[in-house]
Amino acid sequence: MLKKIYDTLILKYPLIVLTLLMLFVSTLGYYATKLEIDASAETLLLEDDKDLQFFREVNKTYDNSDFLVVTFSPKNEELLSQKSLETIKNISNDFLKVQNVESITSILNVPLLQSPIRPISDLVEGVDSLETKEFDTNLVKNELLHSPLYSNSLVSSDFKTTAIILNLKTDTKYFELLEKRNALLKKEKDKTISKEEKDELKKAILEFKEYRDILRIQEAQEIENIRDIIKSYQGEAKIFLGGVNMIASDIVGYVKNDLIIYGSGLLAILIFILWYIFRHLRWIVLPLFVCLISVVSTAGLLGLFGWEVTVISSNFIALQLIITISIVLHLIVRYRELNVKYKNASQYKLIINTVLSKFNPSFFAIITTVIGFGSLVLSNIEPVINLGLMMSTGIAISLFLAFITFPAILILMNKKDEHEQKNTRFSFIKKSSDVVEHHGKAIIITTILVIVFSTTGALKLLVENSFISYFKQSTDIYKGMKVIDENLGGTTPLDIIIKFKDEPKPQINKNSTDEFDDFENEFAKTADDKQYWFSQDKMDTITAVHNYLETIPEVGKVQSLATLLKIGQSLNNGKPLDGITLALLYNQLPEKYKTLILSPFINIDKNEARITMRIMDSNPDLRRNDLINKINSDIRDIIKNKETTFRLSNLMVLYNNMLQSLFESQISTLGFTIIVLFIMFLILFRTLKLATIAILANIIPISAIFGIMGWLNIPLDIMTITIAAIAIGIGVDDTIHFIHRFKEEFKVDHNYINAMRRSHQSIGYAMYYTSLVIIIGFSILVLSNLIPTIYFGLLTVVTMFTVLLADLLLLPKLLLIFKPFDKIKEKK
Repeated sequence: MLKKIYDTLILKYPLIVLTLLMLFVSTLGYYATKLEIDASAETLLLEDDKDLQFFREVNKTYDNSDFLVVTFSPKNEELLSQKSLETIKNISNDFLKVQNVESITSILNVPLLQSPIRPISDLVEGVDSLETKEFDTNLVKNELLHSPLYSNSLVSSDFKTTAIILNLKTDTKYFELLEKRNALLKKEKDKTISKEEKDELKKAILEFKEYRDILRIQEAQEIENIRDIIKSYQGEAKIFLGGVNMIASDIVGYVKNDLIIYGSGLLAILIFILWYIFRHLRWIVLPLFVCLISVVSTAGLLGLFGWEVTVISSNFIALQLIITISIVLHLIVRYRELNVKYKNASQYKLIINTVLSKFNPSFFAIITTVIGFGSLVLSNIEPVINLGLMMSTGIAISLFLAFITFPAILILMNKKDEHEQKNTRFSFIKKSSDVVEHHGKAIIITTILVIVFSTTGALKLLVENSFISYFKQSTDIYKGMKVIDENLGGTTPLDIIIKFKDEPKPQINKNSTDEFDDFENEFAKTADDKQYWFSQDKMDTITAVHNYLETIPEVGKVQSLATLLKIGQSLNNGKPLDGITLALLYNQLPEKYKTLILSPFINIDKNEARITMRIMDSNPDLRRNDLINKINSDIRDIIKNKETTFRLSNLMVLYNNMLQSLFESQISTLGFTIIVLFIMFLILFRTLKLATIAILANIIPISAIFGIMGWLNIPLDIMTITIAAIAIGIGVDDTIHFIHRFKEEFKVDHNYINAMRRSHQSIGYAMYYTSLVIIIGFSILVLSNLIPTIYFGLLTVVTMFTVLLADLLLLPKLLLIFKPFDKIKEKK
């Protein structure tokens, strides 16, 4: 059937086939221009996570608007010198000119409550700041350094750095579109969506994307404008920019830059390797052409279906190129081998025998690769699922295009005699063959040591998600996060929402005639007033939790209503504030100060309080999941009133949920993938013994990567956790090709040693070439600015090297030991 397709179509009408193919690729090329990059925080969240829904509710309740942080460290001046304050004023005014900046919070405009200490009654009449009144700088410095409100948050402990907070305007339309889309997606997931709502969902998704893209362009431009302002003041101070919006914008830039590097860098590497191996122009141009149309076609499909490139899937071009070149190299090596062996054969005979002999092993190799990547689809994280779909689609395209383009172009070329020069140029394959034949015990002992190394190392594996360690230390984003993390109270936000028991409301007697009833009714009317919310039990609970959090080494700045209580005590002659005083402050404190020191921490309507903290992301001892579990456990014991409940929220919880979910799903799906691959090997090889040999030859070297990560303390994160699935997908290719060739060679003389030697001297070179391309190709990832991408590249290089060694040493040795092809000999 396959031969008939090639004879009657591809090899008979190669020009027509290539023309139609180019029209197909050109059409997809148009959609490739619509490929988008999404580096927003939402790409790293579990959409069905209950904590995500709670986080969105908290954001609504406490009106959390986005902000950027500018760290300001004067070079030759004191922080409170006239020149430094003037510079802060000027740079703040310049920031306010940026369209999306709504207001600025800095040491110039925060209320000074203790410079000097004044009675609380004075505060309700108005509070001054450095920009409204002259203060004793020594008192101001002392307040900024020791006030629970400002210390280790607005100023550093050495008083050399201050934070300038750029409060950004809240875009209500964005959240309206987001909520509308999510509500319809939930209906679709619950299968309660109507036909009209399905049409509405399509429209909502498109509308949200279009508006989000507009916002991204605006945000990127505004961040660039802010950076330009910062540059103009760099001579007077050391200034860095931080914040979630800035990180997301920078990552988009890094991903775009990485895609360019992968494309151009890999192109140069591939040209060099292909020239080094084959020394002929046709074997450079042909594989590169197949790679080009494969990448363009895959990118076009991604653009057509709206699959967006994220941090996790940013290396899809590298993966696509490497897998495509692997397919084409197997075809080239087989063609050259046949050309050397049958010098008088026609071009047609060489091509048809090449594609027919390589189609089955290539097809099954691609299927197993799809299974490897397909395991990612079982994740709960959209970008990971998309990576699995992207690569599964791309691999299928590569196989299709390679087996059409390669023969169609080659049939149009004249036959060129090939000369065998392998033994003189490469000794690695010959050496591998000798080791298998004469040093089998060493291979088995090494394998046992690798198993022990992998097992012990895997027990040391960490599952972590450190944002600051995602970036190279030379980048501004790292430097800015480092300053904020170490000097200004930490980076990753974590909240605790304490929910108090709702008190029963007094009933109003409307038919009252009694004087005493009138008094009760008056009390009932005022009992609902917000000023009566501040009970001693609530204050004690909030303060106890706040004080506990401040004892945790990994926790940076903690703020809550207890912050105000501590300040109030110092203003109240050392006496704790009672409920009446707090009520007075709540009712009469000016609104602009209430939003700074009260509103972010309590919501009387919902009868709850919020404690905010920031985690020191750069702390090497930080174990995020353990920390969250510890806080949950300890607070249960701290809160005495068991009717009072609490819940953790914010990005720390959401990202940890994502990583734990990904880890758990990958561990479970890894086992599922291995089982499916084993079944595939059974179908392909039709013998239990051979399928077992094949799966062992892959599991052992791939497990070594977990040993390396464990012993070197490289954490499993959003990038490295996908290595196993990818390595299995790519690694099994060589196993299938080698066993397929070994079986063919064994049929020649039914001698295992001779079959092993001939397999090494034929398919061994194709495996060597493809592995060399993969290893050098993935090494290009070290040029990325994202550390997880660098780890991913290096770990994949190590994995593919161990897989190559296993396929050239362990696999043939297992074949020699267990002799799975004896039935072929018996049939003979």
